[in-house]
Amino acid sequence: MKYQIIPVTPFQQNCSLIWCEKTKLAAVVDPGGNIDRIQNEVTKLGLVLDKIILTHGHIDHVGGAKALAQATNVPIIGPHIADKFWIENLPKQSQNFGFPHCDAFEPDQYLQDGDNVQVGEQSLSVLHCPGHTPGHIALFSAQSKLAWVGDILFRSSIGRTDFPQSNHQDLIHSITEKLWALGVDVEFIPGHGPISTFGEEREHNPFVADQLLL
Repeated sequence: MKYQIIPVTPFQQNCSLIWCEKTKLAAVVDPGGNIDRIQNEVTKLGLVLDKIILTHGHIDHVGGAKALAQATNVPIIGPHIADKFWIENLPKQSQNFGFPHCDAFEPDQYLQDGDNVQVGEQSLSVLHCPGHTPGHIALFSAQSKLAWVGDILFRSSIGRTDFPQSNHQDLIHSITEKLWALGVDVEFIPGHGPISTFGEEREHNPFVADQLLL
């Protein structure tokens, strides 16, 4: 699995363009905005966009999804249906976060824990990881030992839990029971900031390091 991080929106959200090197079929994970920038990368790399995948319903992750889907005629996949209320509330989110107006939309498919999403010949496992939002998912490429975790976990930090239907205990459980089980050598791409590994966070993260949770 190959990838290119494309920072989008004033929040510098890590939108990811991911693709199967053999087939050149690609997916965009969390197109929060700046869809011209995303489409330019697709063209520059000679890829064929196949789908859009959403980790959760916050506007900086989904704000450009509908426009990109309409421009490229591809389906929107994810997040878990528990985040439907966030996507339905996109016009209000636009106002609250100072974004341009964003219409609500209905994903073509919601995802559940244990689902698999194909990108060409590459397969991504879906993990339902509530906490930051109730319908947050993570994506894992076992072949590449690479995960996309949205706003669940960051380098030296964790996701906020002060939003409607956020839950701190659920977030810690998602990190320590779902993400850690993937392996210490797994590299992850967070929704914001630099990449890291689960092993690094288990050792040094001031919120979820192993020694803090004994």
